[in-house]
Amino acid sequence: MKAKLPQPVHESYLKHRRQLIWQIILPVALTFILLIALIVLLNLATFRDNGDVARWAAISTIGIVIPIMVGMLIFLAVLVGLIYLMIKLLNLTPTYTGMAQDYVYLAEGFIKRGLDAVVNRVIAFQGVIASVREFFKRLKP
Repeated sequence: MKAKLPQPVHESYLKHRRQLIWQIILPVALTFILLIALIVLLNLATFRDNGDVARWAAISTIGIVIPIMVGMLIFLAVLVGLIYLMIKLLNLTPTYTGMAQDYVYLAEGFIKRGLDAVVNRVIAFQGVIASVREFFKRLKP
């Protein structure tokens, strides 16, 4: 036994149903009918007694090649744009990479001096601790 859900009858649902028919189902159905009619027309024109199969094959090839060519032109434009940007970037980078390298060398000097100061203090502290231990070792009999 299956329970039937009540269908909504409010105005927005009815408007949605009308829009579904006119804006979705009808255009899809008309497009489908138009494509079927086009296929039938092309078959009649091509395969009749005087039909020129080679001509229709050439037309079909053109129809296949044109979208590929458009896509490749877009790809070529993107590639040319990237090459142009790389040229501009490579003209700018020597100046700024040189500046960045100078700052890195400057930072390297500060870091080495800071770390050496910290290490020297740790070593000195370890030396003091070792001296104190040695002193107390000598006091024990």
